[in-house]
Amino acid sequence: MTFDQIFVLLLVGLVFLSFIREFYPPEVTALAASAALVATGLISTDSFLKVFSSSAPITIAMMFILSAALERTGVLAMLGDLLKKQARGSYLRGIVMMMGGTILASAFMNNTPVVILMAPVVIAMASSVGVAPSRLLIPLSFAAIFGGTLTLIGTSTNILVSGLAKEAGQVPISMFEMTLPGLIFAAVGMAYMVFAGRFLLPDRVSLSAAIAGGEKKRFMARLLIPARSRYIGRMLAELPFNVDQTRVVDVIRGEDSLRHALKTLTLEAGDRVVIRTEAGDILSLREDGAVEFRDITDSGFEPVTAEQTVTMEASIGPNSPLRGRPLGDLRLRRSHGVYVTALHRDDRNIAGNLDGTRLRFADTLLLEGAPEGMRRLLEDGSLVNLTAPAERATRRRKAPIAITTIAAVVGLSVFDVLPIAGLALIGAVVVMMTRCVDPEEAFAAIDWRILFLIFGMLGLSIGLEETGTAKLIVETTVGLVDGVGPLAILAVIYILTSILTEMISNNAVAVLIGPIVIGLATQLGYDPRPFVMAVMFAASASFATPIGYQTNTFVYGAGGYRFRDFLVVGVPLNVIFAVVAIIILPLFFPF
Repeated sequence: MTFDQIFVLLLVGLVFLSFIREFYPPEVTALAASAALVATGLISTDSFLKVFSSSAPITIAMMFILSAALERTGVLAMLGDLLKKQARGSYLRGIVMMMGGTILASAFMNNTPVVILMAPVVIAMASSVGVAPSRLLIPLSFAAIFGGTLTLIGTSTNILVSGLAKEAGQVPISMFEMTLPGLIFAAVGMAYMVFAGRFLLPDRVSLSAAIAGGEKKRFMARLLIPARSRYIGRMLAELPFNVDQTRVVDVIRGEDSLRHALKTLTLEAGDRVVIRTEAGDILSLREDGAVEFRDITDSGFEPVTAEQTVTMEASIGPNSPLRGRPLGDLRLRRSHGVYVTALHRDDRNIAGNLDGTRLRFADTLLLEGAPEGMRRLLEDGSLVNLTAPAERATRRRKAPIAITTIAAVVGLSVFDVLPIAGLALIGAVVVMMTRCVDPEEAFAAIDWRILFLIFGMLGLSIGLEETGTAKLIVETTVGLVDGVGPLAILAVIYILTSILTEMISNNAVAVLIGPIVIGLATQLGYDPRPFVMAVMFAASASFATPIGYQTNTFVYGAGGYRFRDFLVVGVPLNVIFAVVAIIILPLFFPF
């Protein structure tokens, strides 16, 4: 190996380590890898700039806009209303109808917004059929993954793998080329969830359910002792909360912490009392009227007001402007009249320096504030309402235009009238110019993090190619698999891709493994198609962890799940899918 090849292999190792340990966001890590290659001269600036001419990221961006149009015109909301009606109080009927509808929607929409929009509907449906939301949210995520493998536009991974195949000199994947095997995967996945998986699903309780009186979660809150409160001059223990369930963390007076004197402290007007307690106690304290809840970012003094407030559980969406920002910088109380009373992440309460906590995708917040402020937070896309399906003005009259446009994109792609990138671009312009979706909403719907992750990983892929590292990996692998049949190689590729997808982004895995697999198949004299399809399906088959796929990450927070819940339900499904892939992929795509 040359020094350049050693450097690139070490860089790939560092990238994977950073993805797993989350030293930086994945898109930053990917761009840093490309920057390192450019800085060391291993790839030229001109070579790196070629990644921006790749058709896959442009197609993915345009599909985000088309998905936003279907969302804005109420197409998905209509599907959700139909599901609630068809459930008819039956859990089994509900899970079948919900998974079937989600599979259908995800075949033609990006599956992440499908799950985000359907989650409140599914939570409401869970209540109507008498089960915890956790009994339906994992099936929702899995169904979206199944549906994403049915068409080229079902998920960004499919479009990306097709682009990689084209760049490697292969025929691009057509719109419905993967549909028949995808339907088999979906049927097997649904059968597993209905006959076995649903019995492995846990009964977990989210913040919303805790408010409704289920299992209690503890969380942090700050109370203001207002002017003329009857608790002025009294001891902390006299506040009306359950002393067995509530712990006073701190009392802040002015800018000073009085934590050292909690046992002897008498309360004064303007004191902020920080407590850790259950949802029921929080609501009881609010109803008592002698204390006021305060936004954790607000240190000023205000008297008690008679403003009516509502309580809402919400989650941070993938494109939320709040994502990545410290909670203390949001000033939600001042800008929206809303304050945060709890922050949960990965089934645990975030304590300590809440002000400095940077919000992440799928964080769950318990909010209280003015209804108008809540509405504005939901309308500007900052939060996803998990307590109830969000009420939002839809453009139902434009729904036929949105449906026709995406049908035209799909249909014309099948007949090769234009490449999918060109059709998606035209479709995105049509839905914006016909006001199915406003341009501001359309461009906000694009997940730029995914696009820059792809750009960064494509740059790393160029580095692997230009330094000969990819060829070295292929030649080494050929030596290891010499004499092994193509079926065994297919099995190894599928299993390796599936395992890596559970740990890091599916798009990142596809970009790294795809070109190497194509080179390996060509070197061995096999048709690359079955191996490319194995990468495509395996990169989407992320069921065993909540971190490999965005839909899993979202329901992880919304459903109050634990990490092991995904292992219990998902590992058997991963094994089943691997067996199915080894059996059916060679039938549809011969070696």
